[in-house]
Amino acid sequence: MARTTSQNQNEKNKVGAFFLATLILWFVSVLFEIFFNKRTELLWIVAGACLFQIANWVIRSFVSRDPLFVNTSVSLLHSTIISVSVVSVLVNQCLKNGSDGMFEHSQLVGGTWEWAYAALCFSCGYFAYDQLDMLFYRLYSGLIPSILVHHMILLVCFTLALYRNVTINYLILTLVCELHSIFLHVRKVRRMAGIRNAKSTIVRIEWVLNWLTFIFARSLTHILITIKLVADAPKFEKGVELPLALFGMAGMNIINVGLGIDLFNAFKREKSSENSNHHDE
Repeated sequence: MARTTSQNQNEKNKVGAFFLATLILWFVSVLFEIFFNKRTELLWIVAGACLFQIANWVIRSFVSRDPLFVNTSVSLLHSTIISVSVVSVLVNQCLKNGSDGMFEHSQLVGGTWEWAYAALCFSCGYFAYDQLDMLFYRLYSGLIPSILVHHMILLVCFTLALYRNVTINYLILTLVCELHSIFLHVRKVRRMAGIRNAKSTIVRIEWVLNWLTFIFARSLTHILITIKLVADAPKFEKGVELPLALFGMAGMNIINVGLGIDLFNAFKREKSSENSNHHDE
């Protein structure tokens, strides 16, 4: 038993070391772009990482020292900020230029809506911060932790797009899913806070919003983006943009399937708990 535990610990250490190494390489590449290639617009990445780290310290100092609670609370903050940012970018674009041609291939690949670049950088900074926080407090499990893989893929896709200044608008559309992430994190925080009464009106409303945003803001949005990429494939120039975009969306859609299954199982558990409590009364 002790030997198995030791082996698992060694494997976890190796996994952590690998993802930490990739994060350091990513960070060095960002600093190189900022200081040597004079890409000052990428400072939004640093700003994002610093803001969420400060939020981490504040929550840890004044609310709770539980690493998972702190991590989830900061994730909730990120989802809220980015959701507001993405909706603002889309509404601003519609009001200024109308929706005509907004989702044309040339706009999605070569164009950049106002404040879209900064919003994408800011979100990129969060994923870097979150990856480091999960590695530091070991908030992951398994030989190939899906959450660390997810963050690594996003960091690679986002930063390559930011460096080349392409597909920025496509990536902003993928972040519409953060509307659903708000309710995922709200559910997690309220359960950690001990609010688990499935018959509560607030909890029921939360579940309705959870399912609606999962279907429309996450699943449907990502499926439509994938369909658009496939339909516009001949319009892409030769390069890494299309393969990388298709790879990224395939990964997101697979993750969404797993997320949907987890969400359904969690919903069933809470309903079962509600029925059990009802029979006990």
